[in-house]
This record gives sequence, structure tokens and C-alpha cells, in this order.
Amino acid sequence: MLQTTPATAPVAIPHAEGVSNEEFRAAMSRLAAGVVLVTAHDPDDGPRGEDVGMTATAFMSVSLDPPLVLVSLRNGSRMDDLLTEQPLWAVSVLSESQRHIAGRFAMKGRVSDRLLFEDIPYTRGEVSGALLVRGSLATLECRTEQRVEAGDHTLVIARVLTVGLPSGDGNPLSYFKGRYRQLG
Repeated sequence: MLQTTPATAPVAIPHAEGVSNEEFRAAMSRLAAGVVLVTAHDPDDGPRGEDVGMTATAFMSVSLDPPLVLVSLRNGSRMDDLLTEQPLWAVSVLSESQRHIAGRFAMKGRVSDRLLFEDIPYTRGEVSGALLVRGSLATLECRTEQRVEAGDHTLVIARVLTVGLPSGDGNPLSYFKGRYRQLG
């Protein structure tokens, strides 16, 4: 016999008993992740606009057909706010020799990204207008398709519009147990 239940509104599930933020963070730190630089161009900031960048480790492919990727953004972060308005953005998959770039764009509380980009070799994406780091293992230009709120983050799902493979040399930069790591 099939039982049905009346439709109810979604209920917020409280934080699991016995799992602290520190324990959860420690457990997730044991999952190695690749490191990317997410960039976007804010055309409304100043006369020539402003380029914005953010280091991310919560980035993954979602679908091959159509080509979709996902990045997780902290709610209220500058990138989250910008990608709410700007649907075009880019990703540079960083190599282990680009650790300094990852560290630079992971800093909290910075006023402007203009100085952070100053000595980084880059090209500007033809579709997104966002900066693409030269020497990265891969670059992708993306257009936001969907935003999903998930706790204190927003998952941004995007269609990949262009792909570049600027450098086949080198290993990926990874993040494990709270530190940037190299393979091997």
C-alpha cells in the first residue's frame, strides 16, 4: 500500500548534535582539493571597471553535456555579490608554481584587487572580460546558469563557454589539511 504525506514547507535542519564546526572543518580538511583563481570584471566599478579575484578550492565539474562547473562562494563575499549581478566569469586552474597567487587572493579584508593583479601575467577573456592567469594549467570562461543557496554558501553552477590549456607543464596546486601542497 502506497502511503502519501501532505506536502510541507522545507524545514531548516539544525546543526547535527555532537558535530562542532571545528570537527567538521578538520574532517573536510582531509579531502585534498585542487586550487583555482575565480575572476570576474565589474564594469560598474570606476571608469574602466575593476577586476576581482578569489581563490577557491570548492570547484568541480558537474556535467559534460552541457559542460557545467560549480564553485562554492561564501554568502556576502565580494565575489558572491559580484556574481549575483555579473553572469560572466572565469577560472584559472593553478599550478604548484602559482602558490603565491593562491595565497594572495585568499587574504580576507583586502580593500582592492587592483594591486594584487599588478605583477601577475594574464590575458583578458574574450567572452567574459575576466582575467585569465598565464601559465595556469587550464582556463575556463563561464556563464552562470543557476545559483543554489546552501547554508552559509551559494553554489554557482555555470556553463563553460571557452576552454584554454595555456600550460601542459607542471603539476596542480592542491590544498590539504589547511595548507597548499604539491603532488609527490
